Amino acid sequence: MTSPSGDGDHDVPTAQPRPLVCARCRTQSAVLHPVTWTCSVENGVRQYFCDGCSRENLRAIEGRLDSARW
Repeated sequence: MTSPSGDGDHDVPTAQPRPLVCARCRTQSAVLHPVTWTCSVENGVRQYFCDGCSRENLRAIEGRLDSARW
């Protein structure tokens, strides 16, 4: 049995990390991992919300309402 040419790990392109985009207002984060943003998993999908949208909808977030209901 022979192995394909190349050493394997270098043949696969790596994805570059991208800044987050708010799922509500589409604002793009200035840094890769903003600590003031909120992460929510809805229907198995991870969504991020900027600090402004998070602050405006704090009661809905704490009540665990889906963002579609805000």
